[in-house]
Amino acid sequence: MANRVGILYGSIDGHTLKICTKIQEYFLSKNQAIEIFNIENFNEDVLSFDKLVIGSSIRYGLHHLKIIEFINNNKTELDAIKTSFFSVNLVARKPEKNTPTTNPYVIKFFKKIDWKPTYVEVFAGMLDYKKYKYFDRLMIQFIMWITKGPTNKNAKIEYTNWQRVEQYAETVLKL
Repeated sequence: MANRVGILYGSIDGHTLKICTKIQEYFLSKNQAIEIFNIENFNEDVLSFDKLVIGSSIRYGLHHLKIIEFINNNKTELDAIKTSFFSVNLVARKPEKNTPTTNPYVIKFFKKIDWKPTYVEVFAGMLDYKKYKYFDRLMIQFIMWITKGPTNKNAKIEYTNWQRVEQYAETVLKL
């Protein structure tokens, strides 16, 4: 049987899925099939994969709750295969906070969860105030104000370094 590779993601505004799609495009360009699954309707057997990539967005400082629940419920199976985790958050827009060892959300995540994936990465996400619901926009503007980020309600900024996403995909392919 050929290597079965999957990407499991949790996204709120769709940018984590966009990153997953870029990873999939890289795999396909190397003639390696890879399937993308939304955590909302994932019901596959983890052990049917040789590699599983898990990606999660952040909202209000927390990774996607269903991703956390999935990891906690499938730790034994995840430990039996090659795994990777990536976090998508706006704090990673800052160079001093864009690695797994310097990103506060990733550090906090792995202190609270009993799982060590084979490989971890963090990507800066996208800020798109017009896409957010009123309350979310106000909260994100406030967080951005505190962290000296853009607060203009019309701001739409993609911080993702797509070359890093491709390098990540290459590393995962080689696991």
